[in-house]
Amino acid sequence: MLQILHNNLMSNILQDIFKDNYERMIYTLHPRKSVIENVNRMINCGDPSFGGAMYGCGKCGTLKFVPFRCHSRFCPTCGTKYSIDRTTSMSFKIINAQHRHCVFTIDSELRHYFLEDRKLLNLLFEAVQSVVFRLFHKDNKAEKFTPGFILVLHTFGRDLKWNPHIHCLLSEGGIGNSGIWRPKTHFNYTFLRNAFRTALLNLMEKKLGPSFILVKAKCYREHKEGFYVYAKPNKCNPKVVTKYIGRYLGRPVIATSRIDDYDGENVTFHYNRHEDDKLVVETIPVMEFIERLSMHIPEKHFKQIRYYGLYARTRESDKKLSLAISKEKHKVILSFNRWRNCTLSSFGYDPLKCPCCGETMIFLELYHKHQHISLDKMYERAMGGLPTFSSA
Repeated sequence: MLQILHNNLMSNILQDIFKDNYERMIYTLHPRKSVIENVNRMINCGDPSFGGAMYGCGKCGTLKFVPFRCHSRFCPTCGTKYSIDRTTSMSFKIINAQHRHCVFTIDSELRHYFLEDRKLLNLLFEAVQSVVFRLFHKDNKAEKFTPGFILVLHTFGRDLKWNPHIHCLLSEGGIGNSGIWRPKTHFNYTFLRNAFRTALLNLMEKKLGPSFILVKAKCYREHKEGFYVYAKPNKCNPKVVTKYIGRYLGRPVIATSRIDDYDGENVTFHYNRHEDDKLVVETIPVMEFIERLSMHIPEKHFKQIRYYGLYARTRESDKKLSLAISKEKHKVILSFNRWRNCTLSSFGYDPLKCPCCGETMIFLELYHKHQHISLDKMYERAMGGLPTFSSA
């Protein structure tokens, strides 16, 4: 007799929190459309009723059903997979040069503007971009040395509160118009702080109009040394740059390991305070916890990771640059990101290994909402309804 196994991962604590309080969230918080969409996908992640793939063992006949995942960045399971994929994609672009991890933060009194109008978040990217280019171009106005840098927007602090800031992975050097690489190890912190403050405030005034003039003047008055920018040397060489990308640029809002307890009304979580790295344990009402998390869900199609300089352009001369990870290794590294290998490395078991005889199981059929889907029909749908052609 055939045995059917459901490979549905156990419901995680974040799913439980949102499932139990979904209706309260809708009627109390009035969430944005993107929040509702991502939460719905997350709470149904791994539900067999939404379909999946059937695998079978060719030796003993055992069947295993693997449900679909939600592919939402907000989901702790799929978000981790998304972070792994983005980290890998970024690491393939990194040139073989020393890099520096910089952080651009803003005045706390400005944060609410970006929460009330999320389109303003684009101004953070524009401001940092202009500052970095000016930093390199002023070294030689004729050469206009151009670095490679990646900007990642984080809207959360360690306490999950709204704190928009930009993480920047910046090459310590750039290429000039003559095609010559020039290293750059000295970064003028005074210039970075002042230039970032000026660029951002000018962009905000242009966007918000005269009503922002008084706020702008107050920022200049209270932040005479500019906004805080962290850009100290951090030994981010090509050998460890991937670790930096994964740790600082690709992480989700909160890992489930940081959620210590949920009793139906309150959630307890912990974090290390940024100022002194002291462990802080915080217990807050569940609706406040949901609100803190959901505010960080971006709008649909909003790009939180953006490439600039050498990492954005496609000039032939730039293709000659040596990469930190050679193209020959890309295929091997990508193979570790596939579902089977990711499960094996993360949870210590092979999902396609037959639990009865140990043989590798093979793909049999695909199901969507309990209906069998022909792979030919899926192909036709993807190709706009064009008929499939069998090989002669």
